[in-house]
Amino acid sequence: MLIGDVARRSGVSARMLRHYESLGLVRPTGRTGAGYREYSGDDIRRIFHIESLRSLGLSLREVGRALDDPGFKPSDLVDDLIRQTRERIARETELLTRLGRIEAAEPADWEGVLQIVALLQGLGSESAGNRQRAALSSAFSTPSPASGTAPTAASASASAEGVLMPVDALVEAVLSETDPIVAGALRWALAQSGDGGLALLAEGLGSPVADVRKSAVQSIAEIPGDEATELLRDALTNADAVVRRYAAPALGARGVADAIPTLVDMVVEGVNDADAADALSALAGDLALADRIASGLVDGLARCASAADPAVARRRLTQALADIPGVAASSALIDLSHDDDRAVSLTATYILSGRSV
Repeated sequence: MLIGDVARRSGVSARMLRHYESLGLVRPTGRTGAGYREYSGDDIRRIFHIESLRSLGLSLREVGRALDDPGFKPSDLVDDLIRQTRERIARETELLTRLGRIEAAEPADWEGVLQIVALLQGLGSESAGNRQRAALSSAFSTPSPASGTAPTAASASASAEGVLMPVDALVEAVLSETDPIVAGALRWALAQSGDGGLALLAEGLGSPVADVRKSAVQSIAEIPGDEATELLRDALTNADAVVRRYAAPALGARGVADAIPTLVDMVVEGVNDADAADALSALAGDLALADRIASGLVDGLARCASAADPAVARRRLTQALADIPGVAASSALIDLSHDDDRAVSLTATYILSGRSV
């Protein structure tokens, strides 16, 4: 078969066939009387073998070794190709993500593109200082959510130069941040951006990684609005106690009574108990909730036997009653003023001396 016929049937151009011949990959078995190349059936099969191996990503040099070296082990090369392909996919995925974020930022010109790239590079820097500066820069000119001009989910916060930082970049950064100071700056930037990142943060609450769940609930807690409040309410039933303990004080500050049981548990267990007591005090400003909170604290007294240090837990609950108004709290304090634990009785007596019973 002549080279033109081989090219038509194989889909490999005559020029590429000549290139293969120059490299020694495939040589026509014969020549016609006029001196034209003539390919045999075996030659054509070899051409298809070459193309098959090239489709796997092998270089022409590797193709030659695979076809001609009897000792060549395909497993080693295939493993290496898998590794290279995964690395290439990771690089291209990262590039695609970055390009998508630049598109979402809607820069007006190439200067804007360079600014958003600089911010993205800052967020990904190994330097905590650089990451913090990028977080703060991304929010300096952010419209206030109260103004009704907060950015959407597609583009979150504006930098000092007016370039919009995509919210997903901020969420990704805060969920992976290990430095507490930088994490605080990122949470602040997210809070300035409105509620566009809440869907991604909600996914973070379900992460198998404990630190990601913690970062997600901390970030949601700093975002105002009903949607964030509902996510925090859902977080009260999260299997992760850390998530529940961050959600409850934030809900207490927002006046959500559903947080009361978790807040009482925090006081009993001595975990962020000062924040929990403050949240209970804030909720008790609604007199309709005061007796409910007092009853919860009294029930907590009955559960103190299971606490790590029952005596200390009873003192914490007694102190928490100090900021709860109403008859139920006063009655509980009167009972506690006669408690067998002298520290508890003295604390209750002192609290009663400053309030009308």
